[in-house]
Amino acid sequence: MDYDGIVIGSGFGGSVAALRLSEKGYRVGVLEMGRRVSRGDMASAIKSPLSLFWLPGLGRKGYFTQQFYKHITLVGGVGVGGGSLVYGAVLLEPKSAFYNDPAWNHLSTDWQIELKPYYHTASQMLGLTTCPISTIQDEYLRRTAERFEVENTHHPIPLGIYFGPSDVESPDPFFGGAGPPRMGCTSCGACLAGCEPGAKNSLDKNYLYLAEALGAEILPLHKATLIRPIDGGYEIEMSHPLDAKHKYTPLRAKKVVLAAGVLGSLEILFRSRHAGTLPDLSPMLGQRVRTNSEVIVGIISKDDEIDLTDGPAVSSKIDFNEYTHIYQNRLAQSLWFMKLYAGPMVDGEVPARRALKTLGHFARHPITSTASLRAVNNWHKRMTLLTVAQSLDNQMAFTWGRGLFSGYKHSLQSVMPSGKSA
Repeated sequence: MDYDGIVIGSGFGGSVAALRLSEKGYRVGVLEMGRRVSRGDMASAIKSPLSLFWLPGLGRKGYFTQQFYKHITLVGGVGVGGGSLVYGAVLLEPKSAFYNDPAWNHLSTDWQIELKPYYHTASQMLGLTTCPISTIQDEYLRRTAERFEVENTHHPIPLGIYFGPSDVESPDPFFGGAGPPRMGCTSCGACLAGCEPGAKNSLDKNYLYLAEALGAEILPLHKATLIRPIDGGYEIEMSHPLDAKHKYTPLRAKKVVLAAGVLGSLEILFRSRHAGTLPDLSPMLGQRVRTNSEVIVGIISKDDEIDLTDGPAVSSKIDFNEYTHIYQNRLAQSLWFMKLYAGPMVDGEVPARRALKTLGHFARHPITSTASLRAVNNWHKRMTLLTVAQSLDNQMAFTWGRGLFSGYKHSLQSVMPSGKSA
């Protein structure tokens, strides 16, 4: 065996597994499809989408990925640290409705009590702190809360960001000197495209850093493609995502932790079942998939000179009702491409009818409908994105089949489970 345990993926699941297994003295290998991302990489990616995007087929070697399916669009991170490279560092603990969800509440006497110590551990590891910064964008959100009579729910948000000195490197402030030295937040607003100063507590600065110190080996540019049982463990086949001619010798381990994100993990399992290496996987594979149920709403200021980017990407939130919370997002310059997705907000429960109504709105109101597209100068400084997240049931499913967007090759296909609507 090459390792006692192989962890596939270096994001929030894989990094925790890598550290805890290493602490037990196991030989651990971590397979990561993306690259190690340097401060220089982030400095470029924060300014240009060409440096930000992970699109191997087009030669783009960044760390931000978008995946489009019939029922959902997903964004994520590809690189050592996974999604932590491009998330807004928001660390909200779920409310009671989450723990009492009928899909899993029968599996524990009290999930909230059982999980509480682990939320505490994760908060310490990720350096949770309440955002100390409030600027004009937060004031706009407070006024919105006031207008809808929920002003008492407007609060600064808990973040995994180091808010120490930003002009000098400080010794590790989180792990008694065992972690890397850190720079404090500069309020550049670019968290969603990375953190060039290094203030965001991404996983390469905590779980993965500590795991490597204990001997874990992180293998970038190793995309796991197939899992095969062997005597005493498993064999992992891999490919190089940027160079098809580069071949890897399969790796073997007694145990495998599959933590390649929801879709990455599903893809590996479906492919392995389809290839016959894991034929006994449950027929329920992919049938109950949940998202964080977010809808993005954009608002652009009419003031050409305004700058809303001062602060971390996210700094405050409001609770619109018991199951809906809303927080604002500041944007990096490289995220200007998001304006190409913008259009009028149109209601409707039937997607096809809603699409026609949207086209009609463009025709009847060409000036207001294209305001975002026409905002050439300082778009990212004038734009606020509201993340509207809900704890309502958002169950969907993924199957393994041929689709138009995959060139009719076998790939993941999104579907709505029976009884659910799009």
